[in-house]
Amino acid sequence: MVPLGTLVNVREVGGPVFVQRYNLYTAAAVTGDLLPGPVPARPLPGSTLWPARHCRASMGSEWTELIFLQVLEGNTTGIVFALAVLGVFLALSALYESWALPLAVILVVPLCLLCSAAGVLFAHLSVDIFVQIGLVVLVGLACKNAILIVEFAKQLHQEGKPRFEATVEASRLASGRS
Repeated sequence: MVPLGTLVNVREVGGPVFVQRYNLYTAAAVTGDLLPGPVPARPLPGSTLWPARHCRASMGSEWTELIFLQVLEGNTTGIVFALAVLGVFLALSALYESWALPLAVILVVPLCLLCSAAGVLFAHLSVDIFVQIGLVVLVGLACKNAILIVEFAKQLHQEGKPRFEATVEASRLASGRS
């Protein structure tokens, strides 16, 4: 048995309990936030300049996690929505073998987006990634209901009912009223 003091010099030294690392470099977490308001989400104006002013030249900064995705996204929301609507329209055109029936389904989308955008503006919320995902889900639900109505109306019209009566009856069936 050899005493530990003969092998090493033990002394108390203060230091961090936990050292955070990012990309193998010592890092410090700085929480960023988005500008409030109904515009598409973007970081606060000075948040990208802060590290350059207050840190050494050897230090850098990077966005991570959710704010990184929101900064990376930019203004692609309109393009994504337009391509999604076009894809749904073309898929429904192939399903119904018609250009008119899918148009009845797609006409729900602008009304749905208009009403939900009005709600976001009324609540003074920013259009962040969560609101955009909610809009996609809401448009999907509205299209699902419209597809049901169009499908019921198509079946009723094939059974011999006039178009107007078939549409009214299909709306009644889809809403659950008898």
